[in-house]
Amino acid sequence: MENEYGICRVSIAPLRSDPKDQAEIVSQLLFGDQVLILERLEKWLKVRNVYDDYEGYVDFKQLESAQLNAPDQDAERHFIAPAAALNSLTLEDGSKIYLPAGSNLPGYTPGACRIGARVFKLDFEPLALQFDEPVDNVISNAMFFQHAPYLWGGRTLFGIDCSGFVQIVYKMAGIKLQRDASQQALQGNTVHFLPEVQPGDVAFFDNDEGRIIHVGILLNQKEIIHASGAVRIDPIDDQGIYNRELKRYTHKLRIIKRFLNARS
Repeated sequence: MENEYGICRVSIAPLRSDPKDQAEIVSQLLFGDQVLILERLEKWLKVRNVYDDYEGYVDFKQLESAQLNAPDQDAERHFIAPAAALNSLTLEDGSKIYLPAGSNLPGYTPGACRIGARVFKLDFEPLALQFDEPVDNVISNAMFFQHAPYLWGGRTLFGIDCSGFVQIVYKMAGIKLQRDASQQALQGNTVHFLPEVQPGDVAFFDNDEGRIIHVGILLNQKEIIHASGAVRIDPIDDQGIYNRELKRYTHKLRIIKRFLNARS
């Protein structure tokens, strides 16, 4: 049976845990994300995001059918929206769509992209990536998200969770990470001690049961930027993240991973 694919045709589409509007948002699809359609319901599609294999339900009206034998991942993600608040596309009727940072530009040609029969004129300079040649821009892209509000399942400047933050920042550096913190912790190379940390290394934190529940990007050996209430910078030591406002440790350090020179 031939696989059926779709492409997200709106700026942000919620990916829900169940096929109903009241269901929990487990992640988000961004413009241009390709999905494998797993199941068709009356209003909903159960899909798997091609980028990170994350599954959920999306309103069928937010996808465009894609006639693909297999997903064209490299072409789809070679050009993406950069770290800017106003990445706009202009349609043929003059109306605009605003894209979150890290959105894919499918069917890209210089100055335009395409989904199905719809052509979108780019009003910005896209970020060109080679995913086998990572770019060391992790810190600058992480700082772009500073003060973004926390949103469970979020992946954008206007609402983002801890692992979505790390995933999208690394995507803009040309490195593919999985969606959840526990999955990301299985990638990369281990950094054994904080004094060995380099800017851009990723720290993971666990709960009392030993389960990875939080993640952030290290700015240096003493500071971390992470999504907790909002994307913020806090001090870190061998014990974990210390919140100056609360005057206590909020996250217990488990492991540190390096991705910039580790493609696993």
